[in-house]
Amino acid sequence: MVINKNIVLRGKIFDFSTPVVMAIINITPDSFYSKKGFETKAGLLKRVEKAVNDGAKIIDIGGCSTRPNAEFVDEEEEIKRVVKALKIIRKNFPDVIISVDTFRANIAEMAVNQYQVDIINDISGGAIDKNMLPTIAKLNIPYILMHTRGTPQNMQQLTDYKDLIPDILKYFAEKIETLRYSGLTSDIILDLGYGFAKTIEQNYELLTNQKIFECFGLPILTGISRKSMINRVLGTTPEQALNGTSVLNTIALMNGANILRVHDVKEAVQTIKLVLNC
Repeated sequence: MVINKNIVLRGKIFDFSTPVVMAIINITPDSFYSKKGFETKAGLLKRVEKAVNDGAKIIDIGGCSTRPNAEFVDEEEEIKRVVKALKIIRKNFPDVIISVDTFRANIAEMAVNQYQVDIINDISGGAIDKNMLPTIAKLNIPYILMHTRGTPQNMQQLTDYKDLIPDILKYFAEKIETLRYSGLTSDIILDLGYGFAKTIEQNYELLTNQKIFECFGLPILTGISRKSMINRVLGTTPEQALNGTSVLNTIALMNGANILRVHDVKEAVQTIKLVLNC
């Protein structure tokens, strides 16, 4: 299997043969980990500027928390949050690659058509909004396809797999086929969905076997930054989980990760540099 570590962004080849960092910019008041200050223009600009200067290649904007048990804000509120951030970032950082983290097709379409967003990052794999996959195919934009079950409100009760790795492989095979059949010729990035409809033990089984998912020949995004799979093992809080995040990001890189989605960009960039020298 030839692994395609390139995607097309703005008509140009974006190379993932060297792993890159995606910076998390959650503009929500109820994220499980979010440093304060994003609610102001100055705070958002400071955060994005630091992320870019620290080496982030992609900025990922989220306007609706998807942490376990989080209640969804309505579409109008999510649009309000996302548009506010996009206006500020596009004006001040016109060349930065932007991903929007949303499961709503209307928001994806608005973000792409009005603000030239480069990537859509959907935690639901098109399961929450049935219009999402047809919309992605119509927009023909790079799409981050994540594995999960259910919704953030009930996903932690949906961890009973017949066989974890084969079940997730089947999920991706079916979703990729659906996207291609719908007409998507653009690129797909796989996110195995750490922390989504998986127990702590299942998260580590998945991380250990992450390289298996290279069979699809698509880039792999790993998002484990400060998550409970770290904190429940170490007895830490999200605020104390930077060291654990770096350790697991190292393992992820050694097991095929092409993108690290993180809160702490500088440390992730350093982790990549060290792993590449091994």
